[in-house]
Amino acid sequence: MQEFTTPSTVTVDEHATTISAIQRYRKERPTLPLFKKRADSGQWITVTASAFATEIDDVAKGLIASGVNPGDRVALLSSTRYEWTVLDYAIWRAGATTVAIYETSSPDQVEWILTDSATSLIIVETAANRAAHRDVIAKASAIRETLVIDDGAVNDLRKRGADVPDSALDEREAGARSSDAATLIYTSGTTGRPKGVVLTHENFLAETAATAEAVGNGLEEGKSTLLFLPLAHVFARVVAVGCVENGVILGHTNDIPNLIADLDVFKPSYVLSVPRVFEKVYNTAEQKAIDGGKGKIFAKAVDTAIEYSRAVESGGAGIALKAKHAVFDLLVYKKLRAALGGRCEGAISGGAPLGERLGHFFRGAGVPVYEGYGLSETTAAVTANNEEHSRIGSVGRPVPGVSVRIAEDGEILLRGPMIFTGYWQNEQATADSIRDGWFHTGDIGRLEDGYLFITGRKKELIVTAGGKNVSPAQLEDTIRAHPLVSQCLVVGDKKPFIAALITLDPEATPGWLERKGLPTDTPMSEIIANADLRSEIDAAIADANKTVSKAEAIKKYEILDTDFTIESGELTPTLKLKRNVIHETYQQAIADLYT
Repeated sequence: MQEFTTPSTVTVDEHATTISAIQRYRKERPTLPLFKKRADSGQWITVTASAFATEIDDVAKGLIASGVNPGDRVALLSSTRYEWTVLDYAIWRAGATTVAIYETSSPDQVEWILTDSATSLIIVETAANRAAHRDVIAKASAIRETLVIDDGAVNDLRKRGADVPDSALDEREAGARSSDAATLIYTSGTTGRPKGVVLTHENFLAETAATAEAVGNGLEEGKSTLLFLPLAHVFARVVAVGCVENGVILGHTNDIPNLIADLDVFKPSYVLSVPRVFEKVYNTAEQKAIDGGKGKIFAKAVDTAIEYSRAVESGGAGIALKAKHAVFDLLVYKKLRAALGGRCEGAISGGAPLGERLGHFFRGAGVPVYEGYGLSETTAAVTANNEEHSRIGSVGRPVPGVSVRIAEDGEILLRGPMIFTGYWQNEQATADSIRDGWFHTGDIGRLEDGYLFITGRKKELIVTAGGKNVSPAQLEDTIRAHPLVSQCLVVGDKKPFIAALITLDPEATPGWLERKGLPTDTPMSEIIANADLRSEIDAAIADANKTVSKAEAIKKYEILDTDFTIESGELTPTLKLKRNVIHETYQQAIADLYT
C-alpha cells in the first residue's frame, strides 16, 4: 500500500474564521488593495481592505435585520461577480452559512438544494433567475424572502441594517468558531441526488494556508488574478478566499465571450481555470493559425515547445533547440502570452485532467500550467505542482498537512485538515466515504516519488464483456484535444468492444468549412458524413488508441449532430460529462454502435 505525507506547518486557531483576516487588515493595513471591481464605465476600480470590511459589515447588519440568525443557511444563486464575494463574506460576518448554487442549475436541482439545506433566505442574480425558480422557491417552506442582486439587493441590505449596532456584529464574532459551517456546496450530481458537502471555516483556512505554501509565487501579496470560474464551485471559492487571506488582488468577470479582452486589460499575474479553458485557448490559437495559412508554422512551434519542455526535465535544452525555441517565441509563443494579458507568469489548473501534451506545450510556450487535484469534499486542492516541484502528467505532491494513500484496489484515500467531516444530514453517505479516518475519493491513481497520478474514477470504469477494465479518461482527453472536437464520451460497459460518441466544436466548425470551400450553413448531417472530416476524426481516434492497449482501443465511433451542454443537462457547470444523462439521452445511438 503506497502512502505519502507532506508535514503541516500551520495550525488553525479554534476562534479563527474567514472573517479574521478582514478584521486584521482593518486594524493594521486598511489601505491594502484586495479587489478590482468593474465600474459601470468599464474601468477597474481598486477596493481596499478598509472599504471591503465596511461594505461587508453594512451588508451583514442588513442580514441580521432581515432575521438571519447564527447558523442559518443563506443561498447565493449567481454568476461570478464582485457582489457574490461581498455577500459571501457578509453571510459569514453575520455568523450564517452560505449555500452555493450554480446560476445554471435547473429548477429541480434548486428545489432539492433549498429543501435539503432548509435555506431561510435566497439571493439570486437577476429577475430572470427569480422568475425561473419562483415556483420551487415557493415550495421551500423555510425560505422567508428572495432578494435580487440586479435589483439592488446589496444596497437594500445596507439600508436595512442602518440601525443595527456594531455590537450585534461583535456578538456574532465572539460566538464564532473555526469548526462552524462556512458553506454547503452540493456535489454536481453526475449520478444520483447531489449531496451537501459541509465545509467549515477551519477547512478554508487550512486549505488556503497549505496551498499558499505549496503554490508559492501564485499567491504572493501584490499578485493578481481574474476569476471567471463559477463561484458555486469549490475551486473558485477557494481562489477567492485564498486571495483575501494572502493579499492577492482579485477581479471578477462573468463575460466569458469577452474574456480575452478582459485579460488584456486586467493583466493578471496568474490564470486559474479548468482544463477545458486551456484546451480552448490552444485550439483557438491553432485554428487561427490554420485559417491564416500558418498552420505548418504553428505545428512546428507546438512540437518545439513540447520538446523544449521535455528537455527541462532531462537536463535542459541544447543550443540548437534553444535557438529554434527563440524563433518560435517571437512568432507564436509571445502572441499566446499576450492573449493572457501579457503579464501572466503561470496558470493553475484543476477540476479535471489537463493532459500531458498540453502541459508540455504551455510550459514550453512560457506559461507553465501547474496542475492540482481536489474535490468539493477536500476544499479544493490536496495535491499541487509548483515552480520548484513539477512533474507534468501528475497532479503534484500533497500540499502541507495532507496524507495520500493508495488502497489495494488503486483508490485514492486522503487525510488532512482541509478535508470535510461529513455531508449535510446524510449519515449514510458520510459513513460510506469516510472510513478509518480516511476519505475515500472514488478516484483511481498511483504515487511516484510523492507525485500523484490520476488514472481514472472507480464509478467510471468500463468493464467490457470480455472482462477488461477500461478507464475512459485517457481516451476522452486525447480525442478532445483535437481542435474540431468539443466533447467525447467513451462507452463499452458489458459490450464486446470500446466505442465513443463525439461532438463537434461549434466555434471551430465554421472555419473548417471555409477551408474546405463549403458553405458555413452546410447542414450538420452533411458535415458529419464528409469524408475529410471523418478522416480528421479517424486520426484523433488513432492518436488516442496509441495511449492504451489493443483491448482498450476504440473500435467504432459516432459523431452526434448536437453538442453536450450545461443547458441540456449533459454537462456539469464545470464542464464534466454527466454520463448517466448522456447514456439515457443517446441510448439508441450507443446501441447502434453495437449493431
